Amino acid sequence: MRLRIIWTIIACGVVLIGVGLMRLRLTALQEPAPLERRIANLVKHSVIRLASHRGIPPTPIDTGASVEDGLAHYGLDCGLCHGIDGRGHTPPGQWMYPRAADLTAQRVQSYSDQELFWIIDNGIRFTGMPGFGKLETPEHIWGLVKYVRTLASTGTSGLPGSDSSRSEGSRRGRDDSD
Repeated sequence: MRLRIIWTIIACGVVLIGVGLMRLRLTALQEPAPLERRIANLVKHSVIRLASHRGIPPTPIDTGASVEDGLAHYGLDCGLCHGIDGRGHTPPGQWMYPRAADLTAQRVQSYSDQELFWIIDNGIRFTGMPGFGKLETPEHIWGLVKYVRTLASTGTSGLPGSDSSRSEGSRRGRDDSD
């Protein structure tokens, strides 16, 4: 009798797992449920916070030159997904999941400089964010960090042809999913 109960429980467990797997969707075209998004963001933030405490080089002394250097590298490395104004309104940025982060959003700006450096240097697995540590020098990555900080305060990218009215129009209907 006891053996029959154990096998019944195992069979029910297998059926429930099978039903759960049939409902699992790995498509990047649908937004995940709020609970899934919240758990994923919590885990991501925790791992980044812990990882960014090790091996980050010191920030450069000349912040002005660093921001200008970051502007040049942003246009080459980041603009394709995050957009000229940093809001992520580009076709590649909108059709990946998680969506390309709005770099002007509080969620991104709340990262410490060391955390942003770590993200740019290492990337984030299972997202579209590549790591640039093998391609860029630490000085260039610090320049990107400093430039990303200016995106939130100015409302524009500082690149030719960008203005706040264009970024205002593209801001509507966008959900941040850093």
